[in-house]
Amino acid sequence: MTSLDTSSEKLGLRERKKQQTRETIARVALELFAERGYDQTTLAEIAEAANVAPRTIFAYFDSKEDILLCGERSFLDDLKRRLEERPAGTTTVDALREFISQIPPQDEDDLLRKKVMNENPALKMKAHAGHTRLEPMLAEAIAKDLGAKPDDLQPMLAAASVTAAFISVRDRIFAAEEGGEPMTHEQAMATLDQVLDFLRGGLEALQQA
Repeated sequence: MTSLDTSSEKLGLRERKKQQTRETIARVALELFAERGYDQTTLAEIAEAANVAPRTIFAYFDSKEDILLCGERSFLDDLKRRLEERPAGTTTVDALREFISQIPPQDEDDLLRKKVMNENPALKMKAHAGHTRLEPMLAEAIAKDLGAKPDDLQPMLAAASVTAAFISVRDRIFAAEEGGEPMTHEQAMATLDQVLDFLRGGLEALQQA
């Protein structure tokens, strides 16, 4: 999954080189995971394929797991930044909708990642565990919309609903469950808009109350 706010045009030469090295390590690792299996692939093999020293990997990633799941973490980091930097008057629901609309269609890396995750249920569970960051992040943003505290009941319940909608639609865009078919981006956005319209109405009612 490609990070939304790291285009090379925005970075200096040194930063571009670091980004290119990071992307190379992640790409060759993903190819090796898909070809040989996640557990069978060593960091030394990844370093050799990426043409870097093994210690260089740890300048960018903490572990093999971090390499595989880095896209998920970058995705949430980008969303957090988007919510924090949203213009005044932009609601959490509207910022989230705009963010999802800019998700690019799945590419070869997404398909390889899906293959690796489907072959290793433990990794799949760890990826979903990372979503625990999402709900409190949304609760904090919704609390600002409502003029409430993040641990108040209203923003917590609203965040739980938004999180469920977000994860369901995003997963259908990128990778359907085995045996199913992924939604097209247009289908997913149409479904999401229906859900967000419902949630937006509920939040507006809470604001008025």
